[in-house]
Amino acid sequence: MKTLIRNGKIVNPRAGKSFVGSILVEDGVVTKIAAGDMNAAGAEAIDASGLSVVPGLIDMHVHFRDPGFEYKEDIVSGLEAAAAGGFTAVCTMPNTSPSCDNIGTIEYQLKKARTEGNGVRLFPVAAASKGLKGETMAPIGELKEAGAVAISDDGKPISDSSLLLRVMQYAATFGLTYLSHAEDLSLAKGGQMNESYFSTLYGLPPIPSVAESIVVARECLMAQYLGLPVHICHVSTKAAVDTIAHFKKLGVKVTAETAPHYLTLTDEAVGSYDTNTKVNPPLRSEDDRKALLAALKDGTIDAIATDHAPHHERDKNVEFNTAPSGMVGLETAVPLLLKTVQDGHISFDRFVELFTAGYGILGIEGGVIAEGKRADLTLIAPDYQWTIDKNMFLSRSRNTPFHGFHVTGAVFRTIVGGKTVFSRTY
Repeated sequence: MKTLIRNGKIVNPRAGKSFVGSILVEDGVVTKIAAGDMNAAGAEAIDASGLSVVPGLIDMHVHFRDPGFEYKEDIVSGLEAAAAGGFTAVCTMPNTSPSCDNIGTIEYQLKKARTEGNGVRLFPVAAASKGLKGETMAPIGELKEAGAVAISDDGKPISDSSLLLRVMQYAATFGLTYLSHAEDLSLAKGGQMNESYFSTLYGLPPIPSVAESIVVARECLMAQYLGLPVHICHVSTKAAVDTIAHFKKLGVKVTAETAPHYLTLTDEAVGSYDTNTKVNPPLRSEDDRKALLAALKDGTIDAIATDHAPHHERDKNVEFNTAPSGMVGLETAVPLLLKTVQDGHISFDRFVELFTAGYGILGIEGGVIAEGKRADLTLIAPDYQWTIDKNMFLSRSRNTPFHGFHVTGAVFRTIVGGKTVFSRTY
């Protein structure tokens, strides 16, 4: 099977190249890259004129709710949503039911993705502790052997520092990185939104920003002490950014991600009492948002991940203080982050780097367009103007605060292993 992608702007930061050219794909592998147009007898031709052709994106932080909560999202619908968002690979978090702390759950996820999915690659993140309880270390070696690419108790921090130390040490012997949900539960307990002028105005119990940064500091200190890597999930505060920057300057092996909603919305948006604005960590202040944008540019933040957290309408259609935290993000991530390009905060090359950094952080193949490599590609129409419509989502859930947002830039086609798994007609 041959596919020829013609006359697209190939943006390939890891190769240090950006040019208008064509890509020939044969049997799932890139076999030729050339500047300008190209001909290939018998190949399916895709006209990429006016489009950007980038390495397939990876979302290193999604929740697919499968097994246990398939009515919110299952692996099949999650992979469909990922493809629609331009992602050729996703890393699923372990807070399923049962949690991903055993070989059986990992094998189930991988088999379902392989036999029922659309081809988008799924990489499980396994639990760091049994049952995500933060009490006893999970069988990390067995989980790695079964296919886990990292460990985390995401959604629940490991509060016991002695357990954290052992988890990081043991995981390192298997080449796995600990992904930290940085939250001091004693400070965040009962909170509904960021502590600020707006939490007082809206009458909602506050969550102080130090609940995040105090744990970020601990994780960085632990990584420094052990000489081991740590990855900080969904960074949302200026204090956390400053802490990460400090430890990076010291040579500590810390990487970090943030999510598009922290770059787009602030705690003022909670004033609508739309439960789709309730996330964990919460939407923060304008100063925090500006600090995150600066951190994208200077490299303090390494990656963008959506923290895709689907919830059924009946779960969200309740009073704010009883609603679960989270919003879907796979199908809105690209246009929301493109806004930072359009506003001059980062370059398009940096946009691509942020959406492909997860490959390097987790040691997964991908993130570059090169002859002889997998043909995982995302085609983006950077100037296409459209309106986000949650009713068109391929995810099973619709919990987004971005319904009705007018945006510029959209995913045109997603290709995994040479196979088109999503295409959009304009």
